[in-house]
Amino acid sequence: MVFPYLDIILRSTAVYFFMTIALRIFGKKELSQLNTADIILILLISNSVQNAMVGPDTSLWGGLVAALVLFVINFVIKKLTHKYKVLNDLLLDKPEILIHDGKLDFKALSKLDISHDELKEAMREHGLEHYTDVKLCMLEIDGTISVISEDKKNLKQTHYKRKHNHKNFRK
Repeated sequence: MVFPYLDIILRSTAVYFFMTIALRIFGKKELSQLNTADIILILLISNSVQNAMVGPDTSLWGGLVAALVLFVINFVIKKLTHKYKVLNDLLLDKPEILIHDGKLDFKALSKLDISHDELKEAMREHGLEHYTDVKLCMLEIDGTISVISEDKKNLKQTHYKRKHNHKNFRK
């Protein structure tokens, strides 16, 4: 082989794109609230894909090349998603409206698996008790729930970090 690390570069690139697609399919929103099981999963995945990236080369240089490839790909992807909206739309999630002008979007709440209790907790953190007091409530791309109050004089915004919750939102 002319370039001994080409195999590692190709393997690392393949693993990077596989992990990007897997996170897109299985939900990046949950990454903002890692619990013990999520951390264990990440550690096990990193261990399992390490061999796929470096193959039989377990040398220091092989590991460094794999790490460098991941950093470079990540840097390039970030630059490209900022430059090209189509790529940004494909790879990154969008914020989702949960409440607009006091009206709940039950379809979005159900799709995102956000419970009534979780939504009320986010509102209470903002000092709001009733849905009618909410101008806008959104699930942000990082998994936080932001709330903007209806009060025009004291316009405030808060962010509520989602907890991993399996209860469905019901009307």
